[in-house]
Amino acid sequence: MKWTFEDFGADLDDLDPQVREKALQIANDLMEEKEYTKEEAIKKAIKQAEEWFLDTQA
Repeated sequence: MKWTFEDFGADLDDLDPQVREKALQIANDLMEEKEYTKEEAIKKAIKQAEEWFLDTQA
């Protein structure tokens, strides 16, 4: 099952749209590995997406 923005609501509200989309992609990938809970996956995904975004801005 692929997650959407509605699945995370407030966790993603304040993110740049590009970061939000990347975070959802990463969270879906992490959940397919089945090593993370939903909460762990989204926290890790947001962190990785923010790092990705900063790297693209450099």
